[in-house]
Amino acid sequence: MKKFTTIIITFLIFNFCFSQNKFGNPEVDPIQIQKNFSDWSAYQNKNIMLSRDFVALDSSFKEISKEAFLNELTEGNLIPIRLKSDDSIYYYKLFQIQPSSDSSIKATINQIAFDALKNYKMEGTPFPKFSFTDLNGNSVSNESMKGKIIVIKCWYIHCTPCIREFPQVNKLVEEYKDRKDILFISLAEDSAEQLKLFLARKPLSYSVIPDMKVYMNEALQLNSFPTHFILNKEGLIAKVLPNFESLEVALTKESKL
Repeated sequence: MKKFTTIIITFLIFNFCFSQNKFGNPEVDPIQIQKNFSDWSAYQNKNIMLSRDFVALDSSFKEISKEAFLNELTEGNLIPIRLKSDDSIYYYKLFQIQPSSDSSIKATINQIAFDALKNYKMEGTPFPKFSFTDLNGNSVSNESMKGKIIVIKCWYIHCTPCIREFPQVNKLVEEYKDRKDILFISLAEDSAEQLKLFLARKPLSYSVIPDMKVYMNEALQLNSFPTHFILNKEGLIAKVLPNFESLEVALTKESKL
């Protein structure tokens, strides 16, 4: 009986807290979604894009900066959940990870948040100096691309997620083909010979730069692939993104500025 009473009290407190906030309720049950890793992973992959613009709320519904939100995720026992909303703005709120939750959930959140925080801190900074030659012999540099929006895909041949999104990014290039102020280039770790053989079977509509492993490791300090950059017309990094879904959203916004 005592256990049942405790559950009822917890439920009432939980619902009272939500009734007092000016934001929406969670789109999923924050406790139920933590029951197993596969359920949480499926939800996170589809509904939580930490690279996008969103209103960040702490565990008390207090609005905080995106940087503070990501810091909390890297350091604490917290999980991000999207709140229901009638507008186009995303609201993410922090919830406590339950003691009984799969330990893989916390470890994965910490890593995803660490990468998102590192990427977020790159926004507004100049893209490192470069002067490359693509597979077709065309020169590409910071200077030659001034005044244009640049979309950069970083990848390598044996990266399965990188290759899986080829049809999607190719479609994106097609959608923006009439925008002469938007360029698509890709940096690949592999040699020109390897890339020519591979791309003959799996075409990529981007301009492809070979032998970029050292540059991506040292200048860009990348540790996960694919990674997408959007550079604004001033040559500054507007967004650093981990997948096509977040790239599509960010490019739509940047292309309208």
